Amino acid sequence: MRLFWEFTVRSFQRHLTYRAAAVAGLVTNFFFGILRVSVLLAILGEQESIEGYGRAELFTYMALTQAIIAYLSLFGWYDLMNAVHSGEIATDLLKPMGFVSFWLARDVGRAMVALLLRGVVIMALYSLFFDMVHPTSVAQATAVAVSLILALLISFGFRFLLNLSAFWSPNARGIGRFGFTISWFFSGFLMPLAFFPAWVQQIAYLTPFPYALNVIVEIYTGQLTGPALWQTLCIQLLWVLLLFSLAHVTLRTAVKRLVILGG
Repeated sequence: MRLFWEFTVRSFQRHLTYRAAAVAGLVTNFFFGILRVSVLLAILGEQESIEGYGRAELFTYMALTQAIIAYLSLFGWYDLMNAVHSGEIATDLLKPMGFVSFWLARDVGRAMVALLLRGVVIMALYSLFFDMVHPTSVAQATAVAVSLILALLISFGFRFLLNLSAFWSPNARGIGRFGFTISWFFSGFLMPLAFFPAWVQQIAYLTPFPYALNVIVEIYTGQLTGPALWQTLCIQLLWVLLLFSLAHVTLRTAVKRLVILGG
């Protein structure tokens, strides 16, 4: 655990140095969010709400999804894929800790910087300009925090598996882009899943993607409460266990294919 923490801290410090990039991303996220919510407000029209989403909930949905784009690496993450293709993977495999744990530590450090420099700031800025919904109790705020942690683990598990395709393909970027596009659609990033037809929602909830994003919004806005809330957190945990189990199994198979300098 000490080693995991040290790698996480080093990753946090490294990503913290890219403050100019964080500011640029922050500005982009802020204005892109305004465009997104404008479309959703047009859908709402003169109605007070659609499927539990009124104006305040839509502003909150937009702010939250924009705030955690970088935290969850929703638009892409190819670090492991690049390490495989460059051969850097050889040194990673020799590090004195589990390979999955090493990459998770790096990702946690990166995610914490993204959450602090972009996520928190975006939520604060939107709260200044728009009427938003916020947790009304300590229990709800705690549930949001737990869900955010589990969502990051789900996101990492999916991204890790997607990147392992580099062991089977000399150019796996296409596989990665396809996977991320599917995740945008089924996670509720394009619009709340409640806006989709029932059959689309049923398919979406058979995947891990809604549990990485959509459920965070529903917990934050108070749409998920009581037994449904605890059930959702349990399902998130189950997806974490499943994805990490698949990651370990796939990695063992992938490493058998690895040839470095003919060794």
